Amino acid sequence: MTLAIHTIKPSKGSKRGMKRVGRGNASGHGTYSTRGGKGQTARSGGSHRLHTKAFKRMMQSTPKLGGFKSLAVKPIEIYLYDLDKKFKDGETVNLTVLKDKKIISINSSAAKIVLKGTLTKKLTVEGLKCTKGAKEAIEKVGGEIK
Repeated sequence: MTLAIHTIKPSKGSKRGMKRVGRGNASGHGTYSTRGGKGQTARSGGSHRLHTKAFKRMMQSTPKLGGFKSLAVKPIEIYLYDLDKKFKDGETVNLTVLKDKKIISINSSAAKIVLKGTLTKKLTVEGLKCTKGAKEAIEKVGGEIK
């Protein structure tokens, strides 16, 4: 059979016939018409669940966001090539100096030096976290970390 508009059918099992209720016991949906036993929900318009409990409904309608926001301060990463550009030989690097030179934001409360790029100047680092590789690079040039 050729494929034409009048020969196209949905695949077998993808469509289901409409449930005809209220047609007697012989239909298979008799007596209660698939509504279960007696009571409020067996009647038409009787499916009021949480509508009357306003606060509970409001709580259940709010989106459920996964996870949590950590209160721990995440340090801002500073690269060695930034220190090499902005500082002169023998200068001290700390949080206030980094804020003054506008390398980090005024509002930031922690910073961490990361090994990215090279350092050619002897610097003294005070009160900042450093990665292992950055610490080795600073000490290799002759700088120190306090």
